Amino acid sequence: MPILTPPAARDRLRAHLLAARLAGAVATSREESLRSYRGFAARDPRLLIGIDPEWAWTERDLIGLMADKCGVSADPRCVSGPDVIDPELTLAALEAFSERLAAVAERGAPVLLGTGHPHRLLGFYGALADALSAAGCAVLTPAKGRSVDITTRFGLRTYNLDYVRGVAMVQEPGAPGPGCATGAHTHSPLPVRTVLDAVAEAGGPLPELVVGDHGWVCGAGQLGFEAIGLADTNDPAPFVGEAEGRVAVVIPLDDAVRSDYYRPLTRYVLNRACLSQ
Repeated sequence: MPILTPPAARDRLRAHLLAARLAGAVATSREESLRSYRGFAARDPRLLIGIDPEWAWTERDLIGLMADKCGVSADPRCVSGPDVIDPELTLAALEAFSERLAAVAERGAPVLLGTGHPHRLLGFYGALADALSAAGCAVLTPAKGRSVDITTRFGLRTYNLDYVRGVAMVQEPGAPGPGCATGAHTHSPLPVRTVLDAVAEAGGPLPELVVGDHGWVCGAGQLGFEAIGLADTNDPAPFVGEAEGRVAVVIPLDDAVRSDYYRPLTRYVLNRACLSQ
């Protein structure tokens, strides 16, 4: 079961979130976020990233949702400048995220971890995979080496599924080799669909929890798997999935800062989930 975090530890993490610009005024611009909200409202697949919304979401609806979930300005007349994430919302989501990890670890249940941001977030997810494995969870790695065709702004590209430290990602064609941490940035839900199809074809076990970002968390949640992850202010899809009940927990934070800036979050989550090694 998760443990209560000492107030001093929570205060230190809050200060780190602001200092590292993981929360507070973040690098993501208001203009960029509003473009994403308009694209999601128009049901652009590049912004839906695996979520098939049940509700009709207008741009104004999404601004209101993201104000509630992230702390961005709720004023539609605010159209420029840096976006803002409320660190208290980040902390609350980290705590809920920790509770989900603690529950799956207590059961020793199978888990799947995947990222579309390997350059930034591999260390965060890799530490979770190590801790869950040590707690007796099977960290699943199906479909390794399988090809996935993803439409990008450069046209249709073929990527290969790979795992580094138990974390799924896609590799560019001609990548140095299996197990290399230089995975590709992608928002597509196709990789997680390919992985889950492979698990089903092999007869399981299916993951009881999927941890990730972008299309990994949205694609898994849309298929009915318990999914938790993180997202920036310009990625409304995971938060819509959470609002509609298909994504369990989304942590609002900047998902593209230096990789070492996520280490205090890792420690906080693992300590709270009683998974520190």
